[in-house]
Amino acid sequence: MKIGIYFCNCGSNIADKISSAAVAEAAGSFPEQPFLKTVDFICSEDGKLQFEESLKAELPDRVIVAACSPRDHEATFRRCMINAGLNPYLLQMVNIREQIAWVTEDPEIATAKAIRAVRGALYRVRLQQPLEKKELEACPDALVIGAGPSGMKAAMALAEAGRSVVLVERTPMIGGLPVRFEELFPDLECAPCMLEPLMGELLHGDHAGKIELMTMSEVIEVTGFYGNFIARIRQRPRHVSLHECIGCGECAAACPAVTMNGFNNSASERKAIDFAFTGVLPNAPFLMEEVCVRSRGEECRACKDACPMGEDVVDLEQVENVVERRIGAIILATGAGLYDASRVAGMGFGAFPDVYDALQFERLLSSTGPTAGEILTRAGNVPLSVAIIHCVGSLDSDHKPYCSGICCQYAFKFNHLVSARHPDTAITHYHRELVMPGKTAHTLFRHAARNANTSLKRYSSIDDLAVTLADDGRLQVSANGENNVADMVVLCPAVIPAEGTGRLSALLDVGCDSSGFFRELHGRMDAAQSAIKGIYLAGSCQEPMDIQKAILQGMAAAGYTLAGLQPGRTLEIEPINAEVDEVRCAGCRLCISVCPYRAVSFDSGHNASSVNAVLCHGCGTCVAACPAGAITGHHFTNDQIMAEIEGVLK
Repeated sequence: MKIGIYFCNCGSNIADKISSAAVAEAAGSFPEQPFLKTVDFICSEDGKLQFEESLKAELPDRVIVAACSPRDHEATFRRCMINAGLNPYLLQMVNIREQIAWVTEDPEIATAKAIRAVRGALYRVRLQQPLEKKELEACPDALVIGAGPSGMKAAMALAEAGRSVVLVERTPMIGGLPVRFEELFPDLECAPCMLEPLMGELLHGDHAGKIELMTMSEVIEVTGFYGNFIARIRQRPRHVSLHECIGCGECAAACPAVTMNGFNNSASERKAIDFAFTGVLPNAPFLMEEVCVRSRGEECRACKDACPMGEDVVDLEQVENVVERRIGAIILATGAGLYDASRVAGMGFGAFPDVYDALQFERLLSSTGPTAGEILTRAGNVPLSVAIIHCVGSLDSDHKPYCSGICCQYAFKFNHLVSARHPDTAITHYHRELVMPGKTAHTLFRHAARNANTSLKRYSSIDDLAVTLADDGRLQVSANGENNVADMVVLCPAVIPAEGTGRLSALLDVGCDSSGFFRELHGRMDAAQSAIKGIYLAGSCQEPMDIQKAILQGMAAAGYTLAGLQPGRTLEIEPINAEVDEVRCAGCRLCISVCPYRAVSFDSGHNASSVNAVLCHGCGTCVAACPAGAITGHHFTNDQIMAEIEGVLK
């Protein structure tokens, strides 16, 4: 077997500590009698050309490159191997720069280490086998779960690029939480106005035909893998045709059944068939079956008969439907919610009617909310004093240990809106820390700080606060031994993962972090990717964030999808992966439980595990865990690893 060793001096980085001549002399005693060539900078254009020409001339059976870290240039040298007509997996790199030259002061010791490392590589490379990449056809379309700002932005970006998108939303509307708000920090933009162009484009724009919007729906099963997922989606009946309804509301006016409106935090009534709230998109009502008198066995066609567009628009016989869609990638954009403030003792949430959490207060401020934007107590009075309590359940080891990052900004937005509508109302902020990152976040804080009717009081623990009733029946906030009355208390709870996050995590095998949010592949470098190839994260399902960051992450997720899945282009499968020997497999399934990439499944027909090469990253976790030794890691076999160790120690 002819083996070539290519030694890179890397200028003085390696040459000052390791003698190429000494390595060449030692190599003469190695098995197979390898030849050694020295190159000054093998990664340079001249160096790569020299390397390729030598490979073509020598035609070695195996190649060793002693240079820098494989992370830097293994791909570079593999391309050189391909250009020279050699299989790239017959190359073995030895890191003699970072692991030897840069960390060993004595040149003699460094040279001895390098000789051992190169000898180990030679013992290993003799056992390496030629591997070939495989190709697989892939679907370029995507499933987006969640139609909030990040999900809508991702869906639109994909549609504009010509991809078909299935956009699944569990509620009857699109826009997420922000469309329920009146104004957004830091610039007090109208939230529905800001999102309306995006929602309008999604529903009626030039690329709307590429987006299949499925409201009142949820994903119930996903099979397959990156490029070839099959999703089963359950759609609850809306009983109203989105394509034919004109949003006139005649059906709601005629409906005899009344209930409390959950989209207004049960602070207003709605009919059994009604809009979630005024201005909602899609501009069509939906029927709550459990409220409709038909659910009690009574016959009623009031809504159907009242529709001016014909009796087919309202379909009282519509039933739940399950559909299948083939997609290549999945974007999770399920958003977030608020921690239940009633779980924080002493806050009075749920006990006193004028204690609100932030979402309830947002609806109170909204012109489409239960009071049409009027800030009124439950008794219908303008509050003379408002207490805003920050960090309810946040920065607290008994509840949520993290800071949600957005609460201070919306709290000072509340301050501004209350002051603008009722200038004489006194506002008191109770806070632990004040967090206002970014170039514009401080503006609302400054407005509050300069307001004579606004005061800030700091507390060290939520246990130091208590919301009770004063003798006159008004609310009383006790903090650090001081009591202050308030007509209204607004709580700013921790931001938590949205309802259903745990179910989707189990369904897709996408892990969650200690806080319950979907775990990203890397918190800084790959925050829009999950550990499962082809499943991406967008928005506050990954961590608490504002709309700006959510939109950017939605675009990042769309970018990953567009870059990886292109129409007409096949997926290239890396051959460095694991393979199960069905004969030796005992069927214990330990490999399935340890695989971080959902690449291993169990074939009950053969009573053995199998590895999906598309998903496998070649990490070797399953190989190490298998008690039967039935799994082989291609390019990192046990024999190759043991041979390298033998060569180093010889």
